[in-house]
Amino acid sequence: MTALTLSTAAAPGLRADAIVVGVAKGGKGPVVAPGAEAVDKAYDGKLADVLGTLGASGAEGEVTKLPAPAGFKAPVVVAVGLGALPEKDETFGAESLRRAAGVAARTLAGAKKAAFALPIEDAADAGAIGEGALLGAYSFDAYKEIGKDAKNGKAPLGEIALLGGKPRDAAYKAAVARATAVSEELNRARDLINTPPNDLNPEAFAAVAQTAADEHGIKVQVLDVKALEKGGYGGILGVGIGSAAGPRLVKLTYTHEAASKHLAFVGKGITYDSGGISLKPAGHNETMKCDMSGAAAVLAAVVATARLGLEVNVTGWLALAENMPSGTATRPGDVLRMYSGKTVEVLNTDAEGRLVLADALWAASAEKPDAIVDVATLTGAMMLALGNRTYGIMANDDAFRSAVHEAAEEVGEPAWPMPLPDHLKKGMESPTADIANMGERYGGGLVAGLFLREFVGEGITWAHLDIAGPAYNEGGPFGYTPKGGTGTAVRTLVRLAELTAVGDLG
Repeated sequence: MTALTLSTAAAPGLRADAIVVGVAKGGKGPVVAPGAEAVDKAYDGKLADVLGTLGASGAEGEVTKLPAPAGFKAPVVVAVGLGALPEKDETFGAESLRRAAGVAARTLAGAKKAAFALPIEDAADAGAIGEGALLGAYSFDAYKEIGKDAKNGKAPLGEIALLGGKPRDAAYKAAVARATAVSEELNRARDLINTPPNDLNPEAFAAVAQTAADEHGIKVQVLDVKALEKGGYGGILGVGIGSAAGPRLVKLTYTHEAASKHLAFVGKGITYDSGGISLKPAGHNETMKCDMSGAAAVLAAVVATARLGLEVNVTGWLALAENMPSGTATRPGDVLRMYSGKTVEVLNTDAEGRLVLADALWAASAEKPDAIVDVATLTGAMMLALGNRTYGIMANDDAFRSAVHEAAEEVGEPAWPMPLPDHLKKGMESPTADIANMGERYGGGLVAGLFLREFVGEGITWAHLDIAGPAYNEGGPFGYTPKGGTGTAVRTLVRLAELTAVGDLG
């Protein structure tokens, strides 16, 4: 696990494998960013010229390595691009710092220690750099032999020292503690998403949640198949009935004695999605281990909230099932009686996420929380609408939708508000049941949101995050985002908990 520390050491005398500096894109070439003054001085004030000669421009994500100056104990200087130089009297934004730190940490895989001499104006900057570096240092090596002679890859960067930090300052210490807690839990979510489905079925996921909760004083309740049958959770059972690995509903409860508000987070946890009887076509199955990303995000967010000791009560609901075709699987045309009592005609068994979420949403609603936020890799339609780096936000309250959007943008998770047009409800009318699990093809992501809204308790504020696009990165790594599971929505949920704790969420 990568360590994060604050350091007042001078760059020349620090023992490390590399010194990381920032370089911005100026009008006449690269510009050395604040924080690297000692390094620039050792190059006789000509570090920008040297970098320009080597082809560096300061563009975001750009990395240039060069030998450290004489007298430095670190052998290498790593210059990482921060993007455009800020306007006069402005500073580098938090997301620019996060991304640059992430690129540097990823580049330094295999190193034991690196010193980051990036721009730090205040504790928030230190937190952003620390978070980006810890997220960028992530790698999933559980199924590889990593070692000195291994050909499969390098171990993550071992230690990150933030130069220019203030180790004795309470705000700086809090920023580093927050960055560590959030990043470690987000990386836990990434590990879950990346774990092969033969090793992570609903029962195994529930066991991971139990262990994490026990470690951090969170109460856990796990409903197995018998308990789900007794409780009438027809949606979760209907999706999981075709698998040899039975479904689970996990409830995580974090409480704070000074809390006056209660948030509920609900996560879709399909540990593998074959599509069921409505089998997915070839080429669409290989990454379906990621269909539990919403539940992974909820688990990570609840644990991070507990680690930070936030003054808010948070309940997490993990709706876990494996969607498989078999002789016992739900068929298109079957009718399920949901936990709410409402009946649903299943027209497509590959629209299963909304079924497990519906039961969990109704269970969450029974506790009358101040707000519910569900997270799910729900629809391919949302990917078509917003691409693979932005998730959609739907809600039954415009102000709450805006608040969630602002929180997402603040923490660096691209998101976009989406509508819930009532006229699309007509497409889900069923001659057999109260509602069908499919509607019009066009606007499919919005139809799914409208379906979920039917299972939110009356008068409860609710938002739905469709993270189908950014939850799993099939391309190359960028910024602090690795290939594979990304942990999208964890930081948004934690930020919502923080805002609620201080009364700023409304």
